[in-house]
Amino acid sequence: MTLHVYNSLTRQKERFEPADPAHVRMYVCGMTVYDDCHMGHARVMVVFDVIVRYLRARGYGVEYVRNITDIDDKIIARAAENNESVEALTERVIARMHEDLDALGVVRPDAEPRATQSVEQMIEMIQGLIDRGYAYATDSGDVYYAVQKFANYGRLSGESIEDLRAGARVEAEPDKRDPLDFALWKAAKPGEPAWDAPWGKGRPGWHIECSAMSTNHLGCTLDIHGGGADLRFPHHENEIAQSEAALDCTFAKYWIHNGFVRVDDEKMAKSLGNFFTIREVMEQYDPEILRFFLMSSHYRSPLNYTEDNLRGATEGLERLYTALEDVEPVVYEDPDHVDEDLLPWVVRFRTAMDDDFNTPEALAALFELAREVNKRKEEDPDGARAAAGALKLLAGWLGLLQRDPKAFLQRDTGGFPAEEIEKLIEQRTEARKSKDFATADAIRDRLAANGIELEDRPDGTVWRRGSS
Repeated sequence: MTLHVYNSLTRQKERFEPADPAHVRMYVCGMTVYDDCHMGHARVMVVFDVIVRYLRARGYGVEYVRNITDIDDKIIARAAENNESVEALTERVIARMHEDLDALGVVRPDAEPRATQSVEQMIEMIQGLIDRGYAYATDSGDVYYAVQKFANYGRLSGESIEDLRAGARVEAEPDKRDPLDFALWKAAKPGEPAWDAPWGKGRPGWHIECSAMSTNHLGCTLDIHGGGADLRFPHHENEIAQSEAALDCTFAKYWIHNGFVRVDDEKMAKSLGNFFTIREVMEQYDPEILRFFLMSSHYRSPLNYTEDNLRGATEGLERLYTALEDVEPVVYEDPDHVDEDLLPWVVRFRTAMDDDFNTPEALAALFELAREVNKRKEEDPDGARAAAGALKLLAGWLGLLQRDPKAFLQRDTGGFPAEEIEKLIEQRTEARKSKDFATADAIRDRLAANGIELEDRPDGTVWRRGSS
């Protein structure tokens, strides 16, 4: 099977062929750390986490770099608003970001460079652009990239320079030679962090950060450059222009962009009052449910955040964990060792993921495999163990189903504590023994009203938290 990915640069699916078949160099634009991560950030991080996991499961060695922007206009403004230093703000937000992403099961990148720790590389790249005639310093100490000098500008966005210039905002920057020119270096302002540079004290612009950090860690040409669709223009367009002008090589071979998160079919925005942080959502939903939800739609499609969709994700993940309940899965190291009769599900899963990381179809394969586990539980216990092992292996490639099934199904959802549930089940068992069925039914009804499902088995009653 051959992996194909959709390349935003060419606007078509292409066979994935990294420069070095054994070593994929992947860079993803990370967070600007002035506030807690929101659902849009969650989608970016989970999408590319799944891509990294699958590439590695497929046998590729992946060197994954994701940056942190820790100096920016918004950061400076928020620090001033909070009456704290930029360093204090960014350190706190970075720590909370890591907590959120760890909870979502997002694997840490191999390198996570910070902008403030990479200024030297940025200054070197900016000077190279000036020397090559692609950038110019102004009398005020700013440095701008001269977009007109780069012949292929607009290639990623699919727009001509003339069309982009016509739509450019007119800003009060009299030193710019062209409305499309963008800042590589911003002259120092009173009270702001600043660094010494040949053209004057100041700080880097946003776009140059990723060019310097990505090429510093991964070299001249990246195999994959990723990020949210909102970064395609101008950020990624500008990265291409400055990187290729500075280094005289192709900057990235495959560009991958994920779609937006919408809320009840509307754009997510603070101004609309429908803006949710990851922490706010995880107060109500288990992080693995949120992860499952984030891959329930193809990464390039819009993802609609609704309570119904999150409840559906809850029910779906519970179905998968229920299939693994009371089964000791066979441990498979890789799909080549899966029992032959299970290969159709493995093939369907891998075919879906090889088709531009189609997680909805891959999840459908997991549900089919879960049904097979349930079917075999009574008639073929060994077969059930084998099928459960395949289910857990494939789900692991998505970062799912690695917890104890009972622990997940009995997770605390803010209702009854587990201890109280166990006591009520004991009381119900005693009531049934004494044929006090009214009391037994009342206990069941009380638990059901609080989302607790009971299942009476020959060896006793088991419970799980439902989706209501």
